[in-house]
Amino acid sequence: MVRSDAAFFLNAFVPDASLSVLHVYFPDPWPKKRHHKRRIVQPDFAALVASRLKPGGLFKLATDWEPYAAWMLEVLNASPDLRNAAPDSGCVDRPERAATRFERRGRRLGHAVFDLEYRRRE
Repeated sequence: MVRSDAAFFLNAFVPDASLSVLHVYFPDPWPKKRHHKRRIVQPDFAALVASRLKPGGLFKLATDWEPYAAWMLEVLNASPDLRNAAPDSGCVDRPERAATRFERRGRRLGHAVFDLEYRRRE
């Protein structure tokens, strides 16, 4: 485990085409419009993730903030290097995984959980 800024870590320490899977679960949604630039899911981050995934590698994400899910879909569906794994280019069914603290909190608050999965184009 490493505690670091994800973009910095991927850029500085992870070689190109070396990851089979990358998980980003419940990142800070930065809900205020003026803070959207701070969201981790941005076009540059999508390109960085794609460069670090092996061809066919998976990028798995989840959020309980519906506007952020829409943002993620918009940004990642526009990436030329990633292909949405959902047949309708939307969200996928919840994969088998342990619930995070943020997921449990969101569910307690009545939030839906949105899972996304992208595959690096070969």
